[in-house]
Amino acid sequence: MRQRSAAELTQFDLPGYAIGGVSVGEPPELIAKIVAATTPLLPPHKPRYLMGVGTHREMAQAVAAGIDLFDCVIPTRLARHGAALVKGARWNLKNQQFKSDLLPLDPDCNCYTCQNFSRAYISHLVRSQEILGYTLLSIHNIYELISFTQKMRQAIINGTFYDEFAHWLTLEMSV
Repeated sequence: MRQRSAAELTQFDLPGYAIGGVSVGEPPELIAKIVAATTPLLPPHKPRYLMGVGTHREMAQAVAAGIDLFDCVIPTRLARHGAALVKGARWNLKNQQFKSDLLPLDPDCNCYTCQNFSRAYISHLVRSQEILGYTLLSIHNIYELISFTQKMRQAIINGTFYDEFAHWLTLEMSV
């Protein structure tokens, strides 16, 4: 069905093409397989957009398959549940370990949240259900994913994408 859909849609010479329906509960192996099989069916000179993926692994695999754009609710959904994305790992700020941790979420991150607030303070806000905690986590999580995509872009330009992102291209799941 995806082959037929791609064949019919590409006849319209649209400004870009999307792949959807791969992130609604499918296992990561199936998502990667569908994206790898479908992307080559779309014109390489037009933007190819993958709907609904947003983990480091999914994004790296999508880029490796030839995807140009993607979107996802993951950064804000995780934030609404008190979780931060830190170098691809998910941290639950409700956990006891963060209650007195005065470090920023990610000392290497330049986002507003990491530059101004500690893990302990964000943990307090989240456990108190203060909206500021969720807002600060959203800011950080979105910044994290934008930074990740910028690093992938630079690696593509440098010709080092597969070397730098090999650990994200395997199907093994991260933390």
